[in-house]
This record gives sequence, structure tokens and C-alpha cells, in this order.
Amino acid sequence: MKTKKIMAMMLAFFLVMTGIIGCSKSGDSSPGNVSAGSGGKLDPVTLKIVLPGDRPADMDVVIKEAERRMADTLNVKLDIVFVPWSDLAQKTQMMLASGESVDLIFDAPWLHMEQMISSGYYEPLEDLLDKYGQDALKVRSQQMFDANKFQGKIYALPLGNTHLAGRTYLVRKDLREKYGLPPIKTYDDLIQFAYKVKENEKDVIPLLAYGQPGQKDVSWGAFRAFMEYDPQILRSDALGQSLVLYYKNNDGKVYNLFDEMEPRVWSWIEEARKLYTDGLIHPDILALKDVNSVIESGKIAVAVYNEFGVPTQFGTAVARNVPGAELEAVTFIKSEKGKNITNFKQANFQAIPKVSKNKERAMMFLNWAAQKGNYDLLAYGIEGTHYKAKGDDQYEQIGSGYSYFPYAWIWNPTTDRLNAGFDADSIAHYQFNKNADNLTSSILTGFSFDPGPVMNEISLYNAVEDKYYNALFDGVFDPAEQWNKLKAEGEGYVKKIQVELQKQIDAFLAQK
Repeated sequence: MKTKKIMAMMLAFFLVMTGIIGCSKSGDSSPGNVSAGSGGKLDPVTLKIVLPGDRPADMDVVIKEAERRMADTLNVKLDIVFVPWSDLAQKTQMMLASGESVDLIFDAPWLHMEQMISSGYYEPLEDLLDKYGQDALKVRSQQMFDANKFQGKIYALPLGNTHLAGRTYLVRKDLREKYGLPPIKTYDDLIQFAYKVKENEKDVIPLLAYGQPGQKDVSWGAFRAFMEYDPQILRSDALGQSLVLYYKNNDGKVYNLFDEMEPRVWSWIEEARKLYTDGLIHPDILALKDVNSVIESGKIAVAVYNEFGVPTQFGTAVARNVPGAELEAVTFIKSEKGKNITNFKQANFQAIPKVSKNKERAMMFLNWAAQKGNYDLLAYGIEGTHYKAKGDDQYEQIGSGYSYFPYAWIWNPTTDRLNAGFDADSIAHYQFNKNADNLTSSILTGFSFDPGPVMNEISLYNAVEDKYYNALFDGVFDPAEQWNKLKAEGEGYVKKIQVELQKQIDAFLAQK
């Protein structure tokens, strides 16, 4: 972003903020921490923001620049706290339950979004968005907001750069070409390649997925649900990443694998077992907490990944660790109009906890971060140091000092840039799925599950499922034995959850 553009945006924002301050002075009701201090500036505030993952090496450099830009307007300092993915659910829940002072926090339906809302931990955002979030509203479609309400309210800012999440297999292209195999077009092609690697590359593990309890959707067998269409199986609103309760055929019904096993799902489980016993899936998959570093080692032939395209950090690391190695992105998601069913819900959110003493300033910050130049800074780092802009909608990452993670706090489909290093097919997928008209709207679009009536059952079942689910879908143990244990311990809880979910869905559909 050129200096003139930055200065223009800063001036424009200053004028907006001056208007807000002026309203406060003229007697309009305004929250205390938004009022101007001496000299006409807002009182200084430090926002504590809790994000998932690892802190980028150059995070302090980027934050210092952001604070410099906000000094004469928002007057905000940023205290960014990172929580490892493996500890995310437990630690963030403890933070909120203990009343720890937090101003912004990452959450998700697959984490504990509904439970935290039902327990009263998050502030509804409608009024804050209306007063201080005009830009945060502009960069997201109305469909995105309408579909991502909880209990009829906006409890968190939806984070996403498309209306359908990408799902990809990251493949060692150099090995595929080494054995004369054509570009991978089908899942059978993918497995054929994995067996070829097993036969010839003793130091390379053919297949890698995820094995931790909070990563159920990216276990090997369960990952296939994102790319299969006969039937198209969608996870339920009640159990997050789990397939035990699911939707299909867009009929408004809740299906339960404990009542009747879906043949397609069982085939995924059985195949995962075969791949594991044949030595294709990483033998220590359930123990791996940092899967990304294993991918980056270059010693994996195929790995699952939750986006389209090859992320720069993976491609760069693999090439560095294994000279000549190259990753390519393979997906079996179809780019056919109307083929994919979606409820337009996003997987990630940024919430303002009720305990925050700086709710207004937190929303002002989210609004500031939605403006193009500021978004570029927080998403990609310092231009010329961490990234190079390619036109208005693409970027090229420089080095590894500031990794890409806008998905955790500021993501939106308007200002987000695509990686210029993505292959043409991945870019086409992103562009196709940014257009909501290319997707089939789920009959449940706009539905929000209230877990309150079965909160205890959800908690108890999740504890049970954490013991068995990934081992089952990653093929580590005998499927029948593992499934029987899961069913014996969890069936009663799941039935109560299913009944409550169906009851709420029926009420929702009756009002349409």
C-alpha cells in the first residue's frame, strides 16, 4: 500500500473518529471508555486479544506499526495472547469461566461457540456494529451476517473469505512426477500415488491427517465428507466437527449414525483402517500435536489441509528442508453451479466477552482492521518486508517472519488477498465460491442451535467421543471394536441431543 493511500485512509478515519468524539462532547450518550481525554484524544486503552496458534516471529514489529497508525485516532495498544491449538478449547474456556479480563477472543462452532453463548459469556454485537462497525459490516455480505447469528443475534463477527470453505490434499508434486504419474484427478489416483510412495520412498510417510480431539474434521476418513456427493453429508449444528449426527439430502432431518450406520461413512472408516495397517497413514498420528511442522519437514507425500491452494509457509519450508521438493494442491470439490450445499455459516469467529471493559473500543478496532490498508498490515505484515502486493487482490509472501493468519481475527471476503503463488485451479475455486449464487442454500440457512437444554449431554458426549473418534477415522484401531465402545458409552447422550436438535429445527422450519 503506497504512503499516500495510507495517509488518505488515516485522515478519513481521523475525521470519522473526530465526529464520534464530537458527539460525545455535545451531550449524546457515549460509553465512558470512548470519551475523549484531555487534548481531544480518546483515553488510552489496551485491548487483550486471544488468538489460536503460535506467535509469528515478527508479530511485535507489526503490532508496533498498527499502534502507531492508531495513536491519534483509536489510541489503542494491543496485547495479543496466543494459545496453542492443542490447548485452545480448555484454556479459552477457563479464561472466560474465571472472569479473566479479555476484550476479543477467537471462538468457533467446532470449538465451544454455542456453549459459551448459552452460558452468557459473549456480548451481542448489533448495537456496537451499528455505532462503531460500519466498515466491518461493509466488507461482509448480508448473507454472511444473516446466516451466522446465534439464538437470533450476532454474538461474534463471522470470519471467512468465501462462502464455502476450501478442503485440499497437499501432494508432493515432485514425487508424483518422479514416478511418471499424471496429475491427480480422483481419490483413487491419490491412493495409487500413496502406495507408489510406500513402495519406493522409505523415508517418506505416504499419508498424514490429524489425530487430536479438537481436529476431528481433518482425520483421514472424516475429511472425505467434504468432497463426496452421493449423498452429500453435512455435519450437524449440535456436535461441531463430528459426523455422528449429520444432515443429508437437504431435507431438514437429523440423522444419527448410532441409529443406522451410513454405508458411505463406514466405508471411509474401513478404508482408513486398511491404509493404516498397510503402513500408509502416519504411525504416530494420534500423538502428533504439531502436524504443520511434520508437513513442513517434507517427509510427507499427502496431507489434508483446510483451505484451497498450497500455503506459502508449507511450500517454502518443504523446498528448504528437501531440496527439489514441491507441493501441489489437489481437491475433489466440484465447481459446478448448485452442486455444493451450504448454510453460509463460517467456521471461525471473533467475539467480545461480556467481561470486557472496552467493548466499544474493541469494535472500533475490528472496524479499523476492516479498512484495506490496515487489513493488509495485520493480515500480511509490513509491505516490502513480509509481503509484496500483487494488484488489489493478491499478494506474495516474503520470508517466514509473519505467517498468514487473518482467519483467526479479521478475515473477510472483500479485503482479503489471494496468494499469488496459488495454482490457477485453486484461485478459480476461491473466486467461484465467493459468489453466493453459485451455491445451493441449505434449508437450514439461518438456523441457530441453542445447546442450553442439552448442555450437560453435549459436554459428557464430547468427553466420550474424544477418546475414540480420531482413532476410528484415522484407522488406528479395529473399526468394529472402536465403534462399539463409542456407541456403548455415548449413544444415550447423542439420542437426547438429536431429539432436541430436531425439535429446534422443526420449529425453525415451521416459521419459514
